[in-house]
Amino acid sequence: MKPRIHQVLFDFDGVLAHYRHEVRIAHLAAHARCEHEHVRTILFVSGLETEYDTGAIDTATYLRRLGEGVGAMIDAEAWIASRMAGSTAIDDVLARIATLHADVAMGVLTNNGALMTQAIPRIVAPLASKLEGRVLTSGGLQRRKPAPSTFAHALDVLGWSPATTLFVDDLFTNVQGARDAGLHAETVTDARSLGKAFKRYAFGPPSGW
Repeated sequence: MKPRIHQVLFDFDGVLAHYRHEVRIAHLAAHARCEHEHVRTILFVSGLETEYDTGAIDTATYLRRLGEGVGAMIDAEAWIASRMAGSTAIDDVLARIATLHADVAMGVLTNNGALMTQAIPRIVAPLASKLEGRVLTSGGLQRRKPAPSTFAHALDVLGWSPATTLFVDDLFTNVQGARDAGLHAETVTDARSLGKAFKRYAFGPPSGW
């Protein structure tokens, strides 16, 4: 018998949107009027992005250090604009999600910094109203996937039960972490595999998958 699912928790990059790392860096470089490789060094080689993604530093500190490094003010809007430039919603995946029954709650759990709580609803605008208040980041939670404790904490924040929650991610290691935490979890890489995952479960009244 199929388990009855009432909530779906999505990974972001690779599931709801394609992420082009180099485009994001180029956008920041153009904003700061500096070399592409300099932005890469400040953000990634220095470990700044990792500090932010793990919640070791807050948003204000992250943006200040990024701006000082590239020699230009980087505020939240400039950062979000660069992330949006490097991210493209996967339309057929969003269309597949739209077939879910209206009573199915949705959220996002992503290994990214806290500013993604603002960027994600703008990148996947058709889902924004369904995700409101339910976009969780590793930076905000100060813990990362695939640790089972990350999923347990995320569900505590959301007020969801693992027994009625499906998690989907493009990386199996994260899927395994979710399963170890008691969630139903499936590996998803495109709309077709998402549709197959959905068909394994019961989501309220049938909605024409």
